[in-house]
Amino acid sequence: MTLKKTRKKLSELPATAICGNDISSSVLYVSALSVFYAGKYAWITLIIVAFVLYLFRKIYGEVVCALPMNGGVYNALLNTTSKFLASFAATLTLLSYMATSVISANEAMHYFHGLWNSSPVILSTIILLSIFAMLAILGIRESSKVATGIFIFHLSSITLLIVFVFYYLIHNGFDTLYSNWHLPQSGHIGTAIFFGFAASMLGISGFESSANYVEEQKKGVFPKTLKNMWMIVSIINPLMAFLAISLIRIPEISELHRTTLLSQMGIVSGGNWLGWIISLDAVLVLSGAVLTSYVGVTGLLERMTLDRILPPFFLKKSRWNSSHRIIILFLIISISVLMITRGKVTALAGVYTISFLSVMGLFAIGNILLKVKRAKLPRPIKARWISVIIAILAVIVALTGNIIMKPTEPGMPSNFVIFLEYFIPFILFIIMMLNRITLLRLLLRFIHRTFEPIREAFLRMNMALNHTIVKINSQEFVFFTKGDNLENLNKVMIYIRKNEQTRKLKLVTIIDEDHGNQKELLDSLKKDIDFLDREYPEISIEFIAIPGKFTPHLIHQLSEKWNIPINFMFIGSPGDHFPYHIEDLGGVRLII
Repeated sequence: MTLKKTRKKLSELPATAICGNDISSSVLYVSALSVFYAGKYAWITLIIVAFVLYLFRKIYGEVVCALPMNGGVYNALLNTTSKFLASFAATLTLLSYMATSVISANEAMHYFHGLWNSSPVILSTIILLSIFAMLAILGIRESSKVATGIFIFHLSSITLLIVFVFYYLIHNGFDTLYSNWHLPQSGHIGTAIFFGFAASMLGISGFESSANYVEEQKKGVFPKTLKNMWMIVSIINPLMAFLAISLIRIPEISELHRTTLLSQMGIVSGGNWLGWIISLDAVLVLSGAVLTSYVGVTGLLERMTLDRILPPFFLKKSRWNSSHRIIILFLIISISVLMITRGKVTALAGVYTISFLSVMGLFAIGNILLKVKRAKLPRPIKARWISVIIAILAVIVALTGNIIMKPTEPGMPSNFVIFLEYFIPFILFIIMMLNRITLLRLLLRFIHRTFEPIREAFLRMNMALNHTIVKINSQEFVFFTKGDNLENLNKVMIYIRKNEQTRKLKLVTIIDEDHGNQKELLDSLKKDIDFLDREYPEISIEFIAIPGKFTPHLIHQLSEKWNIPINFMFIGSPGDHFPYHIEDLGGVRLII
């Protein structure tokens, strides 16, 4: 595995556009959805959602600015807990992206079918998924140009719609709003707002995307993408819900316009031409959400492959420096899900909602773990404890609402049941990859017992499997110690034994000659390592003392000299006086 090639990084507008298309496209469906559950209080539930998203701005900002590497919540938990918990979060993220790509592509083609009735929806969806897969293979710079164009057109179209609706209301009055406000409310107001809030949280799906390609963004851009997404959602979504109930009666919204509310608002306020523009905008921005899925899932799976959770097969790069194998695999999964559901992708709504809400909740938990376990790690943004706790409670409320919420279509299973149908196979695959050494050994035992009479015929298979085990275990890891006490070194050994499949560890200390004679420190370290050798006989420990200073250049130099990837090198959490940012170290991991 080699270091990534230097490439141009994304500025604020294209970086925002990639994730912004996903989150801003929510206005096309969340307004009608919130009206369906909350009625006249829909705009209030969307304001509450905007407040929750405001809390998550600093939660995401603190975690990702402290650990600015692709992977989002996976990266946060990997550097604070274990590989299994990090992989659990990655599975939820992957499910969210899968549901996003299929639902967005299918909904886009339904809008396109409304513009051109003869277009076959399922075939058109497959073609759309394939087109954006090819665009993603061409590289993120090319993808961002398309995303930026879609993003600008979308915001312009929504602004145009808002202007025409206000113009219509000024000239025709607010009789519809008055009528809707005095409709009898079925059930308690609190219940309506509770389920409306749970449903309206769909409006912030996509907020997690930017964290999965942070390495492709210029320095300082990531917090700006969070701010921009928050502003868009906070202004457009509540305003559009308020304008909807000012323009169209609530029963009509719930019964006739749940999937095409905005285009109907365009027809009422401006005529068929405005409805056509909004429908075209829906096709484009939902297509942009498909592109976001490809970009986000590529960053996530690249990171997981570098950490040996997925096979190195996926790290192969195309001539455009994109991970085309990951993109093609994701395309195949998306098409297969589309065919299994026969184009009725409403079933994926449960997967979509529960997955992305779980990811947001886990991000908040990752923030807490970062505060507790990596308190000395520098970060320019810090979320207050009370904000993190409120954000977690809000996610729990939204998750609870979506789990107990009755399906919108009769005969459909609950959201949670559908979620489990997709989640269980994915997490089983991840568990298998994390425990592949054990599974390979079990396979060896089965082969020996079953095929002993014809042992010679299977000798080559036996040798190949043993070679695989040796190859995995032969990977050396490095821990840079500045003279940690025996307790900390023991924590390092426990972490490596639990999370990494290796038999070799280099314990390296850098001797800074400017700090005088360090013979006493070296003698103490050698005694500690002798003790660790006895306690962990299954791991070969090599102690190396290197004169010089600990710098990013030294890390790269040792990586090339020893042929050990930088992401297999560990350090303890640096303090406030550490002269380098964590991203300057090239991917070194924190384990204590």
